[in-house]
Amino acid sequence: MPDTADSPVIRVRGLTKRYKDVVAVGSADGGIDFDVAAGTTFALLGANGAGKTTTISMLLGVLLPTAGSIELLGEDMLRHRHRVLARINFSSPYVDLPRRLTVREVLKVYGGLYDLPNINARIAEVCEELQASAFLKRPLGDLSAGQRSRVALAKALLNRPEILLLDEPTASLDPDTADWIRNYLMDYQARTGAAILLASHNMAEVERMAADVAIMRAGTIVDRGSPADLIARYGREDLEEVFLHIARNGDLAPQAARNGDLAPQAGRNGDVAPQATKGAAAQ
Repeated sequence: MPDTADSPVIRVRGLTKRYKDVVAVGSADGGIDFDVAAGTTFALLGANGAGKTTTISMLLGVLLPTAGSIELLGEDMLRHRHRVLARINFSSPYVDLPRRLTVREVLKVYGGLYDLPNINARIAEVCEELQASAFLKRPLGDLSAGQRSRVALAKALLNRPEILLLDEPTASLDPDTADWIRNYLMDYQARTGAAILLASHNMAEVERMAADVAIMRAGTIVDRGSPADLIARYGREDLEEVFLHIARNGDLAPQAARNGDLAPQAGRNGDVAPQATKGAAAQ
């Protein structure tokens, strides 16, 4: 079904991924649920192995879910992924691009995959925006980590995505470069109305960029809210303290744990967005 102005651009229901006896996303009680509206940033927080990257991989169609549904831009990704792939993109420092090719060659390959018109002009435009023009002729393998991150982001923005999925976009970057990239992403979102789904271990980054945060543990969403709401709910100074409290103690704030419910999140029109799995507080 087509997306409308009032529909979430990402809609996930009952999403589960199992590998034989290992449940990577979801639990015995069911899968995870969440919505993301256009023009907003939704963050997934969790320790390594919590299920963040697996969730993103299922949204992209790289992994098939064991159960559940995924809709991006109003389309069922399990049946009609081809209808929306040209409108989404992904970036991660953990996914290597071809290092022997020059930056321009790498971007031309990906621009061709998206069948972009005027590829050279679009490459010049996005590299100018990302301050990457100076190394267009250099092999990717000769670049610094910060320069490669700019190229990865340029690749992800070539098609002007309406949904941008980011897995640790500023990992291993110096503070100045990381801050520059965050500013650019926020500006891109303000200009285009794109939705961003962000998986990150950088709590300050999440506090700055995300309006809605889901905290994952052992494949389930155990609590959710805005950064300010979560900080207040747990009586902490910042989101990092909230994260450490849940990771080390395993218990939730009373409001989140009561009856196994998570605090409701207001949607665009004041509607309450569906919350995470049943029994999340029991994890």
